[in-house]
Amino acid sequence: MLALNIKNETSRLRAVVLGIANSNGGIPKVEDCYDPKSIQHVLAGTYPKEEAMVLEMEAVAAVLEKYEVAVFRPGVIENYNQIFSRDIAFVIDDKLVKANILPDRDQEIEAIPAVISKIDKKNIIKLPEECHVEGGDVMPWNEYLFVGTYSGEDYSEYITARTNVDAVIALQEFFPEKTVKSFELRKHNTDPKENALHLDCCFQPIGKDKAILHKNGFLVDKEYEWLLNFFGKENVFEIDKEEMFSMSSNIFSISEEVIISEKNFTRLNTWLRANGFTVEEVAYAEIAKQEGLLRCSTMPLIRD
Repeated sequence: MLALNIKNETSRLRAVVLGIANSNGGIPKVEDCYDPKSIQHVLAGTYPKEEAMVLEMEAVAAVLEKYEVAVFRPGVIENYNQIFSRDIAFVIDDKLVKANILPDRDQEIEAIPAVISKIDKKNIIKLPEECHVEGGDVMPWNEYLFVGTYSGEDYSEYITARTNVDAVIALQEFFPEKTVKSFELRKHNTDPKENALHLDCCFQPIGKDKAILHKNGFLVDKEYEWLLNFFGKENVFEIDKEEMFSMSSNIFSISEEVIISEKNFTRLNTWLRANGFTVEEVAYAEIAKQEGLLRCSTMPLIRD
């Protein structure tokens, strides 16, 4: 059995589900895209090719194996996008929460039976039907649970609104000992530079006490300022609109000292190294074209 354990984003990683890019269905139609960045690349003829994405994901698998992390991969569903394993479920403490995600993607969770079968059934939570939630919006941070959401009355009009207030309330009920702190995210169906698809597109804790932040991703200034004060301005790496667009906040921590990052994130990677982190650089720019990066394609199961 798997003894799930996730208290935060940065403790030493021991087991993870890494998505898979094989047989990912080719170039989607514009009307079938889930986010504005994918739409942009479909229209421009620059949508990523499967073989390029497979290579990028295998490079991440190699880094994880270098650090002796147990890596689980989904079984391949033919012609189906299974890259972003973070969306389908997430672990808080010793519980796996199955996400209620876009209906077109509900097969994805069925493709990780090797993981699900190793988890005690009493540790698997399925949220009520009215709760919409994806793992990119949920960040355990010790006694806190940070959750990205959108509470506007026009929620249903946004393909980019993924986690609703019902889910925030349900998570507080399932994890009463945590302080659930929700953040209103900026949503836009057509402009990826004005859209924070998930919380991890504009914020991520790193190390023991640092964070990456993008102010414009937050709809409410006070909520952004709360995070800035919580981590301390001197501990925050602020990214601009272009860096958010290229997914600079969507890196992935193997431990408090080691981070996997995209090799083109020159400014961020320089700052990380100056602050004592070991940065494992990989090419991930093709996968980034689908508005997801390293955190989106990993679902941690066990951290020390």
